[in-house]
Amino acid sequence: MTPKILIIGACGQIGSELTHTLRSIHGKDNVIASDISYNNLDIVNSGIFEILDAQDYTSVKVCIDKHKINTVYLMAAMLSATGEKYPMKAWDLNMDSLFHVLNLAKEGFIKKLFWPSSIAVFGPTTPKENTPQYTIMEPSTVYGITKQVGERWCEYYHNQYGVDVRSIRYPGIISWKTLPGGGTTDYAVEIYHKAIADNTYECFLSENTQLPMMFMDDAIKATIDIMDAKPEDIKIRSSYNLSAVSFTPKEITESIQKHLPEFTVTYKPDFRQKIADSWPKSIDDSRAREDWSWKHRFSLNDITSEMLTNLKKKEKQSV
Repeated sequence: MTPKILIIGACGQIGSELTHTLRSIHGKDNVIASDISYNNLDIVNSGIFEILDAQDYTSVKVCIDKHKINTVYLMAAMLSATGEKYPMKAWDLNMDSLFHVLNLAKEGFIKKLFWPSSIAVFGPTTPKENTPQYTIMEPSTVYGITKQVGERWCEYYHNQYGVDVRSIRYPGIISWKTLPGGGTTDYAVEIYHKAIADNTYECFLSENTQLPMMFMDDAIKATIDIMDAKPEDIKIRSSYNLSAVSFTPKEITESIQKHLPEFTVTYKPDFRQKIADSWPKSIDDSRAREDWSWKHRFSLNDITSEMLTNLKKKEKQSV
């Protein structure tokens, strides 16, 4: 089956990079990008683009029919920090969009579906060190609740209707190409931008807040790897734990200071600290590594080197 792919939420932090990578693999005519607005002209102008409201079932179905789509990546969501400000909007967007694609898959319009979960499914009662695949999950954010419920629905639709849905629990994602989208781990992107622009940064988490993180290239690789895996190798149909590195704001600061010794950080924790405190410090992703051969490439120092090098290049090009 030649993939004919629709990416819903293609203008977001992960969606935009996923779009470029999938187009480089499958050709730009086989990867349809969509979002609710034209706010990312790079994506809009790089191939076929549709304005699409992920909450509108009819619009999604029409788009799938029009382009003869067989594979969908649902990347539209309201993230953790933004979701706490607009809880009902977060619930409606995150759940409606998932139900629409699950039902379209159930009805045979979609053959394969990717839906991202998150470390936000875990909560304050979850074991924080080396958090196992199966454990206590009592999320304390609206975003986390939608992800936990979403995992259950994905598993249900697979077991009851044979829907080929695949999912991974993303940790914090770090990228130099796109700005973060309202999550609790956004500091780990902002800090690099501020290091180059201002040589100083005020961090909204405390210096010893350890969280699981991942470089965008690894996140994209994991997403494509799980979708390319044979169906029989995907043994978990809720969502797989996924991990690369875990670090604190203090450790990322020290990593940056190896390149920029004058860089300074101050700490002013805000409402996101409480969210971060409810999440794991490190993740056991052995099932992903066993079932579909997941393997990350980038360490913290690798990430810092990539971020600073590419942000400096970007800054020079914009001058």
